[in-house]
Amino acid sequence: MAVGGLSWGYLLFSTLHFGQFVLAITVCGLYGVELNRASKAGKPADGKWVYAEVVGGLSAITAVLYFIPFLLRFALVWVWNLVLFILWIALFGIFGKMYINENPEGNGDMQRLKNAVWVVLANALLWLIATLAHFVYWWGHRERRSRFTSRAKV
Repeated sequence: MAVGGLSWGYLLFSTLHFGQFVLAITVCGLYGVELNRASKAGKPADGKWVYAEVVGGLSAITAVLYFIPFLLRFALVWVWNLVLFILWIALFGIFGKMYINENPEGNGDMQRLKNAVWVVLANALLWLIATLAHFVYWWGHRERRSRFTSRAKV
């Protein structure tokens, strides 16, 4: 079944990728403030925030590329999603350890960083869902060959 020439699957995947894009850009903005602050102070950039920006940027670019129809049929899409999921979980571990148990005590910057940890976790979960969904999609749409000769398409 299709809506306006697009399948329901494409529309659902597009909704998922839009959510990933929005959260990736949000994380870039939340952690980019710290990089900007260090730059203005003449300090070198902390690797943790650079890592957050790289993961957010890779995820945003990937989500935008996934809006291209038929790109999801490649076998390695779910593998790349798994890599991004692992990167997001590592990011959650880094910043979760730093900020989850912190008491912001009215400090707006600390509260922003504490909230950013949960945005990172939400994005990690979206990439896990995307990994599973793309794997199921790929498994159902892969080209199948006969068991013994591999010549006939099944």
